[in-house]
Amino acid sequence: MSDVLAAAVAVTVVVGAVVGEHLGPSPGGWCLLGGGAGLVAALGARFHRRAGAWAFLALALGSSALMQRALDGLEGPLAQLAARHPDVVAAVRLREDPRRTRWNARAMAEVVSYRADCHGGRSGCGSGGGSLVAPSLVVVVGHGSAAQRLGLMSAGETAVLHGRLRPLGGAERRLRWRHAAAVIAADDLLGAAPPAGTVMQMANGLRGLVLSGARRMPDTPAGLTAGLLVGDDRDLPAPVAEDFRAAGLSHLLAVSGANVALVLALAGPALRRLGLAGRFAGGLAVVSLFAAMARFEPSVLRASAMAGVALVAAYAGRPAHGRRLLALAVTGLVLADPFLIHSLGFQLSVAASGGILVLARPLAGRIPGPPLVRTGLAVTAAAQVGVAPVALPAFGSLPLIALPANLLAAPAAAGLTLWGFGSGLVGGLLEPILPVVPDVLAVPTGLLASYLAGLASLAARAPMPVGPGVAWAGLAVSALALGVSRRPGRSARHGPDASPRFRAGRRGTGDPAP
Repeated sequence: MSDVLAAAVAVTVVVGAVVGEHLGPSPGGWCLLGGGAGLVAALGARFHRRAGAWAFLALALGSSALMQRALDGLEGPLAQLAARHPDVVAAVRLREDPRRTRWNARAMAEVVSYRADCHGGRSGCGSGGGSLVAPSLVVVVGHGSAAQRLGLMSAGETAVLHGRLRPLGGAERRLRWRHAAAVIAADDLLGAAPPAGTVMQMANGLRGLVLSGARRMPDTPAGLTAGLLVGDDRDLPAPVAEDFRAAGLSHLLAVSGANVALVLALAGPALRRLGLAGRFAGGLAVVSLFAAMARFEPSVLRASAMAGVALVAAYAGRPAHGRRLLALAVTGLVLADPFLIHSLGFQLSVAASGGILVLARPLAGRIPGPPLVRTGLAVTAAAQVGVAPVALPAFGSLPLIALPANLLAAPAAAGLTLWGFGSGLVGGLLEPILPVVPDVLAVPTGLLASYLAGLASLAARAPMPVGPGVAWAGLAVSALALGVSRRPGRSARHGPDASPRFRAGRRGTGDPAP
């Protein structure tokens, strides 16, 4: 499959999901029937030039059906019960680490079982309960003592809650795109249980080891370390988070392909001792475990999917270019969860990766200066160009300071990630024997985190925001200049932009994105 064909498949799947959203909630029977007919027509005409058109039609209709079915799932039994505002006792499995505020703690959770508790005597409460056939997600909002206890729990753990079940309201409605069907406003936590699955147990254990050195750091370095290593920015002070956003550095706090590549690099010495099948299985296990540690956030899913496709391609002896990996990852993820098209994190991650994979090499060959400097500038500029169509409508402007800020931040961020993972694991393992070891090993991590915080604060004071009109004009001029500057006969294979830094095989994931 060529890069262009893979991109066309990804676009078709996304367009089909958008069409399915406009068609509305439904079991998707008609779209499935049409998709099946298109697939049969494509197979019957596989040697005809129209076979491709039938295949794309089948793919689009199948994607539409999946979106319709996902929307239909939001209107299941739990959502219908929530319309009655009953008291419930529910066992829920946390899908993420709860976010704590002064007044409450909240998290997305999967309802394992529930029971309507109508002791309050409200009319119309009805009755119902038991285990759900299909997973139903809710937003758990703990208040009072429930908030304190819920805030100490981690993803994968099960909580038994008593509270009020109600529909999504106000700003909570956007959480329907994360499959939330209702809200449980919990006033009491009746019990808790550790993760039942081995993967989440291992992920939580490793996460604790990696972050062991950060627990005794000041708030800002500790929050930045957790953000850069596993994408957990819950404890990052709000002013620091705002500085990173204003400076164009907030992407550092979201796990991306660079994190996945560094984790695979750390596991490399052990994986290289295995055979081909062992390296393949071990690589997939490392990627899956790290995705669980980072709580399967949208950017994590994109990076992990690309890494998984790259491992499959390498195992099959057909290594693929990063652009093809990105297109296949987007295709698979949107088919698995059509609601991802509404995730801003997913959109920014895909856009940044696409910009880097398409523009970084050409830009690096046309920027003067030492290779290290022009490579860093090229990657940063390509990422900014890539995210512009997503960031401008969402945020209204782009900070020009992001170019030099990212150039100065990238080495420190990479160093902190690499050192933080390795030293965190070693320090966490030795902490029971030598409690001082995590503190000593965390000193370089804290220094790098403090440097990044200072850089973000300095850059945020002069963000030089560019409005939508100027930004779009600049992007158009840059694209025109890049196109005009291409010299006939200079291919990417032989031109100065064919730096091995940008080859997919060098990074494992095909994603040089920060």
